[in-house]
Amino acid sequence: MFRKVLIANRGEIALRIHRACQEMGIRTVAVHSTADATAMHVRLADESVCIGPPPAKESYLNIPAILSAASITGADAIHPGYGFLSENAEFAAIVEAHGIAFIGPSAAHIRMMGDKIEAKRTMARLGVPLVPGSDGPVESLAEAEAIARRIGYPVLFKAAAGGGGRGMKVARNAGELAEAFALARAEAKAAFGNDAVYLEKYLDRPRHIELQVLADHHGNVVHFGERDCSLQRRHQKLVEEAGSPVLSPGERDRLGRIVTEALREIGYRNAGTLEFLWQDGQFAFIEMNTRLQVEHPVTEMICGVDLVREQIRLAAGAVLGYAQEDIRFHGHAIECRITAEDPDSFTPTPGRVTTYHPPGGLGVRVDSALYSGYTVPPYYDSLVAKLIVHGPDRATALARLKRALAEFVIDGIATTLPLHRRIVEDPEFAAGDYTIHWLERFVRRTAAPLAA
Repeated sequence: MFRKVLIANRGEIALRIHRACQEMGIRTVAVHSTADATAMHVRLADESVCIGPPPAKESYLNIPAILSAASITGADAIHPGYGFLSENAEFAAIVEAHGIAFIGPSAAHIRMMGDKIEAKRTMARLGVPLVPGSDGPVESLAEAEAIARRIGYPVLFKAAAGGGGRGMKVARNAGELAEAFALARAEAKAAFGNDAVYLEKYLDRPRHIELQVLADHHGNVVHFGERDCSLQRRHQKLVEEAGSPVLSPGERDRLGRIVTEALREIGYRNAGTLEFLWQDGQFAFIEMNTRLQVEHPVTEMICGVDLVREQIRLAAGAVLGYAQEDIRFHGHAIECRITAEDPDSFTPTPGRVTTYHPPGGLGVRVDSALYSGYTVPPYYDSLVAKLIVHGPDRATALARLKRALAEFVIDGIATTLPLHRRIVEDPEFAAGDYTIHWLERFVRRTAAPLAA
């Protein structure tokens, strides 16, 4: 097992990794920018190293600085968390080349799944169902027109080299195709330095379903059930559930068998999440995230497993130690992402937190690095807390979520807590009756009117 893990991240996920290491008797090294000198993970880690000024490209994305920090502290492993360098194949390869363990998949698998077109080709070869669309990058408008005629409108252009909604454009008919193609390529080039886009059938009322997997170095692969991440705004998730309100156990088992067999075939290792669109009982693969997910706590709550601890064990070469039939699902869990943003306009609201009081009680968990007096910096992602609730069924989980949201106090900055309080009171959400397009309409319908 590792002696010392360097945590190449910040915020709540850095604190989450630190806690797992502490329980395993592993010392931790926090790296931080000058803006994060007083952050909670820095205060709690066994050691800390400043790796640069506030901009991420000069600190949390600075590979030489992170490797230097690992070297001077004697860290024998690096956990990248999510975001930043977590899906950077070059970083993973460099870490391993320096004799330091990378707590995550191999560089080859990160590279394979980071190219969305290559990922789709691989999954198609392995028998994983796909959304109908192009077999590779769309090179010309004429090619796009031919594919769109074949699969039918509406269609969706997507960036081959990225995600997060950038480089995604819908064409609902032939008249919109040229503009959507040009805009998607321009956005992809600006965001990822690569203008390659591919084309898919646009589904009008899908759910976003993802499957959590773990794999060891010895060919063992298991899944931990699905998460429903359909509540999204501009392709960014706000609320996640495990399991999905619409999936049957049979559908979960069928998808799980397909996915685990596919990953076993390519020799995948460590944690990963495969994301699908689900509509009318049919699954269609969209991408794979070769890292820990923001929403991993809902899976932990229904399975009783520490996914970060498992990542560390597997990276150290441990055998998984359990089979698929050993994994049991208990109850229902829901997560709300709380961000430092205006709850109506989603404008970022960095600043000083004057009061912080998280909720508690049975079945309530809060993952956050906030504390009273902490200043949320303006340089990074606006996520400041994750509220996770668990109950024996969805109705109980919803009741606990309403109570916990009412108890949660974050003063001094605006947050999205009021938006989450509105969502949980909505009858359609309470019934589980929503798709990936539901939240955009809900926000428009319930947002406070602009001042004159």
